[in-house]
Amino acid sequence: MKDMTHKGTRRQFLKTAGAVGAVSALPMIGCGAPPKVIVIGGGFGGATAAKYVKWFDNRIDVSLIEANKTYATCPFSNLVLGGVRSMASITHDFVAMQEDHGVHVVHDMVVTVDHKKKMVKTKGGKALPYDRLIVSPGIDFKFEAIEGYDAAVAETIPHAWKAGPQTALLRKQLEAMDDGGTVILAPPPNPFRCPPGPYERASMIAHYLKRHKPKSKILILDAKDKFSKKGLFTEGWKKHYAGLIEWVPASKDGRVRRVDAKAGTVHTEFETHKGAVINIIPPQTAGKIAHAASLTNQLGWCPIKFDTFESTVLDNIHVIGDASIATKMPKSGNAANTQAKVCAAAVVALLNGETPSVPTTSNTCYSLITPNYGISVTAVYRMSAKGYTPVAGAGGLSPTGEGPKFREQEARYARGWYANIAKDIWG
Repeated sequence: MKDMTHKGTRRQFLKTAGAVGAVSALPMIGCGAPPKVIVIGGGFGGATAAKYVKWFDNRIDVSLIEANKTYATCPFSNLVLGGVRSMASITHDFVAMQEDHGVHVVHDMVVTVDHKKKMVKTKGGKALPYDRLIVSPGIDFKFEAIEGYDAAVAETIPHAWKAGPQTALLRKQLEAMDDGGTVILAPPPNPFRCPPGPYERASMIAHYLKRHKPKSKILILDAKDKFSKKGLFTEGWKKHYAGLIEWVPASKDGRVRRVDAKAGTVHTEFETHKGAVINIIPPQTAGKIAHAASLTNQLGWCPIKFDTFESTVLDNIHVIGDASIATKMPKSGNAANTQAKVCAAAVVALLNGETPSVPTTSNTCYSLITPNYGISVTAVYRMSAKGYTPVAGAGGLSPTGEGPKFREQEARYARGWYANIAKDIWG
C-alpha cells in the first residue's frame, strides 16, 4: 500500500478534500508500539474518521467497530421509497476499508467504554484498548415523546430514519396501499438528523403516487412551523405535485400527540387522522453508546471541544457526526464527513505531540423534489470560541424561480455528490 504519511500528499489532500486548516505537516510517531485509535460506528462520520486517521499516519493502529457488515445510507434512501433507486445502490460494505486502507474492521457492538482504563468492551466479549477513541454513534429515538409509539410499534408504523429494513418496510407499505389512500408523514421537532429529509421524503413518495396511485395524497403533520429549504420545496411542490401534498404546521394543529397502531390513526391536539400508510419520525437524541459512555449532556447530545471534537466530559474521547453539538452545523452526512476529517487530523496531531490547527468545515445538502428537479444548500463554517458559524458569502441556497435546466443540473450534482462521497468513505 502506498505510504500515505508523505507530508506533501497530506497537504495536497487537505487542500482538495475539505479538511481545511486541520493539519499541515505532521511529525512521524517515534519507535515503539504504535498508538491505538478505535472508532465506533461505520457511518458517514465513523468510517471517514477511521480511513483518514490511517491515511494521515499509517503507523497508527486503527480499528473500526461496527455492528453491521453493511451500511445503508440515509442520504438517497428517500429515492428508494420513491421507486427511483434500489436498496443495493445505497448499501456499502467495509471490504475496501480493510483491504485497501489497512483499518481493522470488527463487526461487533460496543457495550461499555471504560474511560479510566481506556478500554472498550463489546457484546462479543472483546476488550480493546485505545489511546484515542472516536465515537460516531448517530442518533436514537425518544419514542416516549409520542403516546402510543415505541420501538415495537415502529415495526408496523415505521420511522425509516435509520436506513435499511425500515426503508424496505415503508416501501412495501406504499406499494401495497390502495389508490386513494392517505400517506401521513410526521416530521420531528428540532434538532434531528437531516433537516430537509422529511420534505424530500414527501417529494419522493409524491413522485411514486403521482405515477402509480394518482388518487392518493400526502398529509404532513409537522412539529414545526418552518423547515429547511421551505421556499424551494413549496415552489417545487406547486409545480409538480399541486393538490397532492398538504403541509400542516405546528401552529395549525400539526404536532402529533398520539398514535393508535390498531386503528391506524394519529392524533393531534384537536384532530384524528386516518392513514393508509403512516410514517412517524420521532424526536431524536444521541445514539445509545453515547449515553452509555456518559458523553451526553442533559439535552441528550454530546458537548465537544470545537477544535478537536474531543468530548468536554471525558478526556481522549472524540465525538463526531449527528450526536455532537457542533453549534450551527446541521446533523447531516456531509457535515459528519467533514467533521471526521478534521477530527482525524486532530487525533493524529495530538498523538504526535502537536497542537491541532484551527479548523474550517463545510456542508452541502442536496434534495430531490423529482428525480430531475434538485435543490441545494451549502455553507462553510469557521470555528470560533462560540463554535462553528457560517462564513458570510460562502455558500447559500439554490435560487427560487429557476427553470428546468437549472433544476436538472442540481439533480445531476446531487447524484454526483452521492457517488463521490460514498467512494470517499467506503470505496
